[in-house]
Amino acid sequence: MLHIVDDEAVVRDALTWLATSRGIAARAYEGALQFLQQVDSGDFDPGGDCVLLDVRMPDMNGVAVFDHLAARHLTARMPVIFLTGHGDVPMAVDTLKRGAFDFFEKPFNDNQLMDRVQEGLAGSRQAGEMAAIHARLATLSTREREVLDLILAGKMNKVVADELGISMRTVEVHRAHIFDKMQVKTAVELAGLLK
Repeated sequence: MLHIVDDEAVVRDALTWLATSRGIAARAYEGALQFLQQVDSGDFDPGGDCVLLDVRMPDMNGVAVFDHLAARHLTARMPVIFLTGHGDVPMAVDTLKRGAFDFFEKPFNDNQLMDRVQEGLAGSRQAGEMAAIHARLATLSTREREVLDLILAGKMNKVVADELGISMRTVEVHRAHIFDKMQVKTAVELAGLLK
């Protein structure tokens, strides 16, 4: 989902049309506070999210919105592309150093902007997938993590049992729980997921 945050209706409409013409779902916000309410709801698109953010807005400027997202560690999940007619080189450099995905000045090239949006959405999808994997890893018990590490090292159940001082049957139970929690069917699939 492309989130367009700009106080000018004509800009929001044009960017929404441009995104949808490229097959990108878009949602427009007339101000920063309206957008931040959506962010606070935690409703992220599994297909990825990207933010086109104007720098100058009446309720809160775009840099402050970006700082809010960065403070919540959301810039990987919601890459921010600044779009402004009032930017300058130091501002662009500063925001890019702090993790903004890109910085465009108006007027902008439609194709270049939408290409960067698509790259941002791809990065967001990848960040969302990684977050889901880490969340699944967090559900493993300490013993399951120990068994997981040995499985990933390529050790057979008997060797895992010997190294941990537990029965082979207990290793099999832990292994089944690990596969279930990580949503995989084989050790190869598990290794591919965690590479």
